[in-house]
This record gives sequence, structure tokens and C-alpha cells, in this order.
Amino acid sequence: MNAAAARRTALAAQGFADPRPAGEVGRRQLRRVLGRIKLLQLDSVNVAVRAHYMPLFSRLGGYPAELVDDAAWTHRARRPRLLVEYWAHEASLVPVEDWPLLRWRMREYGGSWRKRGRELLERSPDLVDDVLAAVKELGPVGAGALERELGEQRGSRGPWWDRSDTKRACELLFAMGALTTGARRGFERLYDLPERVLPPHVLGSEPEDEDAIRGLVERSAQALGVATEPDLRDYYRLDPPRSRQAVAELVESGVLEPVSVRGWSQPAYLHESARTPRRITGRALLSPFDPLIWERSRAERLFGFRYRIEIYVPEAKRRYGYYVFPFLLDGELVARADLKADRAAGVLRVPGAFAEPGRDREAVATELAGALRDMAEWLGLSGVRVGDRGDLAAPLRARV
Repeated sequence: MNAAAARRTALAAQGFADPRPAGEVGRRQLRRVLGRIKLLQLDSVNVAVRAHYMPLFSRLGGYPAELVDDAAWTHRARRPRLLVEYWAHEASLVPVEDWPLLRWRMREYGGSWRKRGRELLERSPDLVDDVLAAVKELGPVGAGALERELGEQRGSRGPWWDRSDTKRACELLFAMGALTTGARRGFERLYDLPERVLPPHVLGSEPEDEDAIRGLVERSAQALGVATEPDLRDYYRLDPPRSRQAVAELVESGVLEPVSVRGWSQPAYLHESARTPRRITGRALLSPFDPLIWERSRAERLFGFRYRIEIYVPEAKRRYGYYVFPFLLDGELVARADLKADRAAGVLRVPGAFAEPGRDREAVATELAGALRDMAEWLGLSGVRVGDRGDLAAPLRARV
């Protein structure tokens, strides 16, 4: 398989070969995108738009953000919850039906939480039980409210219930699967019991570890189309031995086909359902947390596009900007734009815009201007304001 075919295969797997809906976007379209990408990563940064909203916009165009809120944090008999929070690729929204595939991780206290959780349990053995009891009584409830409740109840017994420990206990119970997110208030997680959030058939399902991990690797392969084993492993942040075993089993069963991709140094695997369109057309701005590009070495292999998020880089040392969105055009990453939603002024600001080497800046600027106007409209902003940084800034400013 040549590199161009691998790129088109990956884009099709991620939903970029699917036609955008002509009418109103609803749950059917949401399910279609989730069927492709499998999960939505959560992140607290809100410079332009929260991370979990943007992948749907990138694939569907304008849609009501409450569609995600409703699917993730409300439940009604006629419109049951579709998504639930857990540690998948970092903190994520995953389909409710996939929650049992992560039970093995819950038994391990959510990976990195295991060591910290053991220390907390040893130091404050009653705290976890008290937090769980308080959530049972008060939930859905935030960590701040729990701190106040436990402080009033336990204030005479010492400082063990301080802010950090209470929050750690909440997060430990969340990692263990003993608590989940019942709702969100703003971006604050409101904890609740899984039995009040998830349906009985999901709660009652607990596959064997090997079956669950094989299921996650297959979902990774469906979402990626063609991928190396480390690519497949990264999608749900699996450890190498388990991932390698699952890949070998999926190859043996015919679900994955070993392939060689020209220019890739490692073997690749093609999912049996993958397709390779002749062309990919259309445009999309991509969040830094979009699953197409979140594994940066894969993005570089697929697109020749070196991408690093520079939030934690001192401003003077940033090359492109604080919160930079790659721009996908007709199957190629052709530019990047530093974006900020200035809600006070009602505009989408573009402090910097940069074309990739060898691209036609005038043509790219025309398409990027249209994509930015679409994004501003979706965010309820009145226009786009382009700054001075980058070789694409002047032609882009002329078009918006």
C-alpha cells in the first residue's frame, strides 16, 4: 500500500469520506460519527471550543452542541443516554455499550490512579466510604459540595477531609468505576452512582480481560483503518503486551490483515471493513484533540505534518501559537490556524495562520476563510478577525 492510499484509508475510517448531512443534524448523524471515531476526548481548555464538541463539527458541519450534552449527561426513557465518561484515550466520552470493555481498567484503579489511590486508602481509610455514602445520598453532586458536606460532618475529627483529599477520593472512585459522571454543570463533573446512570444490562456485563482488550483493539482498528500496533495501542492507551497479543489474535481470526505501507518503518494492519476511496474532498478545521491527529507521530507519517500543541510552551518560544487547529483540505493537511473565540467581542480571532510548504496560499486562504466563517457561525460569533502572524495571514485577512 502506498502512502497516499494509507492516508485515504485513514480519512475514510475517521468519517471524512462520508457526505455531510444536508438538513438538520440529530442523533442519527451523531451515532454515525461515533460509529467511526468511537469516542470523544474531553479537555478543560476552552480557548476556542471544548474538545469534545469539535470532532462532530469537523465531520458534520454546524450542529446544536446540546446534541452532545443530551447524549452524554441526560437520560430519558424515550431518549436514553448514549455516552458515558471514563478513561479511554485520556478522559473521554465513550458509547454506553462500551463501558464494560473498560472494567479491567477499573479493577486496576484506572492505571495511573492506582499508586495514588493506595496511598490515600492507607492514610484515610474512611474517606472513600464516606464520599461514596454522600454521593449515594446527594448525587449527582460536585466535589466542592462534597467537601462542604463532609467538612460539616467531620470537622471535629481533623483535617483529613480537606479539599485535595476529597477530590482525590472522588477521582479514585471514578477510576474504580464505583462512581461515574451523572451530569455536568458548566464543565464541573457531578458524580453519581453507576446504577443511577447506566442500564442494568451494561452494569451486568463484565467480559474477560482478554476479550475486552481484543474488543478495544478492534475498535481502534475500525477507527484508524490502517495502523501500526503502537497506533492501535494508543487509541485506548493500552499496554504493549496486551495490545500485541490482541493484534496477533485479530490477525489469526482474519479481522486484521498485515500490510506494508511504503515509507512506514513498522508493519501495519488493515481492518477487514476498511475502504480506500479514490479521492477525499472537502475541508475541516481539526481540534488539537481530534482522533485523526492526536497521535502526533501517526499524523506525521500520514500527512507529512509535524504538529505539537504549544499551550505549555512560553509565548516567546511558540512557533505557531497557543491553540492551533490544523486545516484539512481535500485529504491533505495544508495549513494551521491559531484560534481564539473572543466571546466578549463576539468574534473568532485568528492571531496567526500558516500554510504548509509548497501549498498555494491564495487557494488555501479562500477555503480556510470559508471554514472559519462556518465555525464562527456555529459558535454564535458574528465574524472572524485575522491577526498578523504567519505567511497565510495577509491573504486570509483579505478574504474574511
